[in-house]
Amino acid sequence: MAHSTDLDLVNVIKRFGSHAAVNDVSFSVAPGEFFSILGPSGCGKTTLMRMIAGFENPTSGDIRIRGKSMIGVPANKRPVNMVFQSLALFPMMSVGENVAYGLTCRDVSRAEAEERASRMLERVGLKGFGERRVTALSGGQRQRVAIARCLVLEPTLVLLDEPLGALDLKLREHMKIELKQLQSTFNTTFAYITHDQSEALVMSDRIAVMNQGKFEQVGSPRELYHNPATPFVASFVGETNKWQGEAAAAANGAISVRLPSGTVVQGQGKVADKASLAFVRPEAVALAQDASVLSSLPNRFEGRVSAVLFDGANSSLLIDTAGFDQPVRAVLPQAGPLAGIQVGAPIHVGWTADAMKVFAA
Repeated sequence: MAHSTDLDLVNVIKRFGSHAAVNDVSFSVAPGEFFSILGPSGCGKTTLMRMIAGFENPTSGDIRIRGKSMIGVPANKRPVNMVFQSLALFPMMSVGENVAYGLTCRDVSRAEAEERASRMLERVGLKGFGERRVTALSGGQRQRVAIARCLVLEPTLVLLDEPLGALDLKLREHMKIELKQLQSTFNTTFAYITHDQSEALVMSDRIAVMNQGKFEQVGSPRELYHNPATPFVASFVGETNKWQGEAAAAANGAISVRLPSGTVVQGQGKVADKASLAFVRPEAVALAQDASVLSSLPNRFEGRVSAVLFDGANSSLLIDTAGFDQPVRAVLPQAGPLAGIQVGAPIHVGWTADAMKVFAA
């Protein structure tokens, strides 16, 4: 019988003494979904993953895989496999022996294990690598061997604990795409934990943002980025400008926020308290050399470029703006008259009220 979910956590709590590392977490993961848990170090995400894998027991709550409770089921009896950051490949074994290891532990015959391992290596793009030593492989190839070792066992769920963390930047960027393509090809359910927002945004169907043992928000990458539910999500997911001030109701559902300098900005949100936090994404900040170009925007200010942060297509400007206690960050245009702007140049900045998200502080 087909199940509507591959993984369900129901009111899971894990305490270490008086500290709740995981505090009343509930979520479900659909079959074939790439689900990521994103959060800073110490937020509880690894503890959560270890409970799903069976290496830790929850203090209370339930963990179900395809409807069956895993409470009391040992790790080696769960339909789950895990890829660690260290990959945990056996250096004394060949690539094929590493992939076949789990099958031989399940008493699959040597001939069948070798055949299935060979087929799996071909599917992950490592045809003919079976006889090689894992120490002779590149970082990306070892990554694929670790994933092949999991997938050859046909698990219901694959858990990945920051598996790209040890790779260099260029390889990590490549493996993000490759890992997503592998997951899509096999249509296997992936639960992935990371502190790297880029990994989560690029690969995931849905993301849970975790902070201090709780989920702040669960949604698609687009939802989390454009419609954060809490100030933590707004600041943790993606680059953003952040200002503190006092909020007051304004016309047409907008909120005016008075900054400590007395400057007033217009945004959108639901704020019950006066103390507020306002967030604007750098790409939402419009730039112009002529103030009249931005005349239709409710938030318009004049400033001067204090830094050009060149990073190719991800380049940005820091702009000292009167009334703001820190520079306004904006995306550097790649073409047009502003593409070659230099430090010290005068510039006008602006943004819509919709682009500024306001939360209670």
